[in-house]
Amino acid sequence: MTSGNDFDHDAVPPHDAMSTVVFAARLEPHRSLNRTGFIALMVFVSIVSFVAGLAFLLMGAWPVFGFFGLDVLAIYWAFRVNFRRAAAYEEVRLTYGELRLRRVSHRGRSLEWTFNPAWLSLQQESFEEFGIEHLYLVSRGRRIGIASFLSPEEKGSFYNALTAALHEARRGPTYNPVT
Repeated sequence: MTSGNDFDHDAVPPHDAMSTVVFAARLEPHRSLNRTGFIALMVFVSIVSFVAGLAFLLMGAWPVFGFFGLDVLAIYWAFRVNFRRAAAYEEVRLTYGELRLRRVSHRGRSLEWTFNPAWLSLQQESFEEFGIEHLYLVSRGRRIGIASFLSPEEKGSFYNALTAALHEARRGPTYNPVT
């Protein structure tokens, strides 16, 4: 015999319903030049610098030849720094119970924040000429900038997707025992 206040344990939503992923994104800085393009560019710059330096060397201006080599080294160094910085990324993972932001620097250092979606808002700073300049996660007095390396159009798309996912997370998991 059961009382009217008892419930069917099979009809209870699964324990891990709050850990269901509502939204997940990995944000990486855009790099337009891949490894093959970098090699092709460096070969081109090296050949042009060598030919120009050789012309100056034949005219008797031998120190200029060395400066052309320094230019190639400076360009190579700048691109290597740029490629190293491309290793940085941000991961945003939203479940019904929490939003987790993980930021990894190009050196591999990781920072992680956890927010309750019920107390979280997404704010934007935008300018008429440029579009969205900054996005912030705001919760209980904490304000953390996100997606700083995205373009204004990409920030707008990310803002819309994350806002919709936050609304869904606030509604909570949908449970229908009939289906």
